[in-house]
Amino acid sequence: MRLCRYEDQGTPRVGFYTEHRIIPLAVAATAAGLPPLLRGGQGGSEETDSLLPYLPGGSARRQIIELGQQIESAGSIAGSITTSEAQLLVPVPSPTKLFLLAGNYSAHIEEGGGRAEERARTFPYVFMKPPLTTLTHPGRPVKIPAVSPDHIDWELELGVIIGRRCQGVKESDALDYVAGYTVVNDISDRKFRPNPGRAQREKDSYFDWLHGKWHDTFCPMGPCVLPADELPDPQTLKLTLKVNGHVEQDASTADMVFPVAAVIEFISSFVTLEPGDIISTGTPSGVGAAKGKFLRPGDRLEAAIERIGVLVNPVE
Repeated sequence: MRLCRYEDQGTPRVGFYTEHRIIPLAVAATAAGLPPLLRGGQGGSEETDSLLPYLPGGSARRQIIELGQQIESAGSIAGSITTSEAQLLVPVPSPTKLFLLAGNYSAHIEEGGGRAEERARTFPYVFMKPPLTTLTHPGRPVKIPAVSPDHIDWELELGVIIGRRCQGVKESDALDYVAGYTVVNDISDRKFRPNPGRAQREKDSYFDWLHGKWHDTFCPMGPCVLPADELPDPQTLKLTLKVNGHVEQDASTADMVFPVAAVIEFISSFVTLEPGDIISTGTPSGVGAAKGKFLRPGDRLEAAIERIGVLVNPVE
């Protein structure tokens, strides 16, 4: 069963997630005749708002599987919350690292005027975003930056949450280190030009591109997490992004140049990944820049990945 973080009278909490109802863990445990509050399986008296203890690699994963099975067999549970009325929160509020990939779908490289090379001849392009200022809750607005408002674009991506400390792993073992999967929208400023009257330097185009990834609110994430042990193969998921109800991106994670396991192998070969770190695995074709379409205040983004959910954000 999928899990989510949500806000309850100003307090972050954890619950089982469906498109219609959220069942708080405390409510689920009470309905199952278990202690009403869980703390990562440690027997404490307070509930943790971190999802990590309840996902693969976490100390309470076994209890959560058993609890989820009881909830599914029980049907409706008194005390659940209507999902549309809940204030959902990002699944991981403060990851130590937030990695993203550029050019991991051949069709996206080609729509931008580039040429896709075979995997054996290349390597993943990886960059980072500052998590505390770019991560944006489901339902909260993506904000058009006043400093550069005219070329703001969408990028639907599969997000990977690391569950165990990961260093130098092989591709064949890499998925064993994944806690779960979520939806990421890698918002991008396609034509950010700091100091437009500057003298041109050799590396300006690269840093213009990179700076265009870092604006506040430019990484919505959620609405929930699909535990990794419920998805044996992450390369089988349909991705769809809509702007104001119109489909702009329609693809599959099967189209990745470097699959999830290969990306983890590459990054962990030179960076130690810690529990809660996020890797966003790149976007397919259909971005606005290829069509001359960009986001404006009042737009509505719906980023959907099969079996995970729909991440909805307005634009302001």
